[in-house]
Amino acid sequence: MEEKIKTSIMIKRELWEGLKSKVGGKGGLRALSRAVEEAIEDDASDALIVGTLNAMLGDLKEKQLAVTPIKPKIQTDAGKTIREMREGAQE
Repeated sequence: MEEKIKTSIMIKRELWEGLKSKVGGKGGLRALSRAVEEAIEDDASDALIVGTLNAMLGDLKEKQLAVTPIKPKIQTDAGKTIREMREGAQE
């Protein structure tokens, strides 16, 4: 088992009471502690993923991609195509 510490936090009363009634009522203080621990782990995981992706992107996130519009090689009608697809789905 990993070493645990006891700590104090400042949190909005309404938020804390809501969490206590939702989680603590089912499993007591252990469940409440686990819920807080999981929330912290999730946030830490998100930060790690974002940091890793930013490192992988490197210079790419600084560059602006140039998008050049092109004309289709054949004449198209998106509205007609969508109508045909809808009619086919209704049959």
